Amino acid sequence: MTPVNRVFAAQLAGLPVFGPDGESIGKVRDVVAGLRLDHQPPRVLGLVVELSNRRRVFVPMLRVTSIEPNAVTLATGSVNMRQFHQRPNEVLVLGQLTDAHAGLAGPGVRVTVVDAAMEPTRTRDWVLAKLAVRERTGRLGLGRRRASLRVLPWAEVSGLGLTDLAGQPQGAGQLLMLFDTMRPVDIAATVRDLPAKRRHEVADSMDDERLADVLEELPQDDQKDLLKHLPEERAADILEAMNPDDAADLLAELTPADQNRLLELMEPEESEPVKRLLAYSSDTAGGLMTPEPVVLTPDATIAEALARIRNADLSAALATMVFVCRPPTETPTGRYVGCVHFQRLLREPPAEMIAATLDSALPVLRPSAALGEVTRYFAAYNLACGPVVDLQDHLLGAVTVDDVLDHLLPEDWRETGLHDVTEDTEVERA
Repeated sequence: MTPVNRVFAAQLAGLPVFGPDGESIGKVRDVVAGLRLDHQPPRVLGLVVELSNRRRVFVPMLRVTSIEPNAVTLATGSVNMRQFHQRPNEVLVLGQLTDAHAGLAGPGVRVTVVDAAMEPTRTRDWVLAKLAVRERTGRLGLGRRRASLRVLPWAEVSGLGLTDLAGQPQGAGQLLMLFDTMRPVDIAATVRDLPAKRRHEVADSMDDERLADVLEELPQDDQKDLLKHLPEERAADILEAMNPDDAADLLAELTPADQNRLLELMEPEESEPVKRLLAYSSDTAGGLMTPEPVVLTPDATIAEALARIRNADLSAALATMVFVCRPPTETPTGRYVGCVHFQRLLREPPAEMIAATLDSALPVLRPSAALGEVTRYFAAYNLACGPVVDLQDHLLGAVTVDDVLDHLLPEDWRETGLHDVTEDTEVERA
């Protein structure tokens, strides 16, 4: 292993992992350490590495040949493909240890763990030899300075045993800082692997918009667990921040009493589209659609249409098509006239009326269309987005290809990844 005197765990987060020939393996998501009954520094057992298919696997530290500022290299490109599961004696350094409250040898001194430093031993092991801590001084007042950061030996910090970490409340500041550079789907994978207590603490610390994005990427059981943990008023706020189709899917899994109570707490303009979606079966075009596609009237210009699809909050699939309808333009709209593909918009003069570029020949989906019919529709017309129109020619919403894929994949695809894998012999890490 390349000689390294000390590596802080937070520096490893997100680093790419390569095999000996430079082949990409994945990214570091956490560090696994084995807690001890005595006061000796915990042994670093290995890394949690997220593969390209989002499966998280365990890589023993003995497989790591070098740790550089921009990458981690393994001795072999073959890794155990078994999904990582935390064992009772293990702690996730980034997921559990950071933000933990601890004590020092001095009387009444309380600190917050900010980071942990790994150091190699003469036996090729790595241990959590040092902790970066900040004294907990309470709320900062005028003229008071923030407590300075201190790096102390593990043995000088108390209250970090397994029972301590399981019982005490933790903040989530350090973990949220790591999330800043991650996509919601990657944050969801990290949150899913955390112990329930820590998962709830992270959810409590996230802002509503961020939590809504992450909740949309979690399996339904985890969604329901977090929603149940939140106060009902905040749960309603989170549902309002979610895409209406995702909110409807989640509410459909709840009991009628819980569903109705949360819908009543939501603002009427936010709950109405969700209620409309709940009227359809989840495996039909009506249940799959989003009620918020891009809709313009026939007298709008190409420039207006391009401006609408540039909206950063719009998903890539929804941005591929603009729907043209008579007023009103809120779903359910006035009479559906046709659609314009975004590639056509790019080829036309900005001042041109959008009505001149309509594709009125593209068939529409009916809200009762079953999943199989919707799938064939997308395959036949090579679309990323398609209109859902009722028998009275009102546009009700749009189905996107990602929603179709979500329902075609196995229910547990978020937990197991997308690829079939073969498992190597499990490496002992206890």
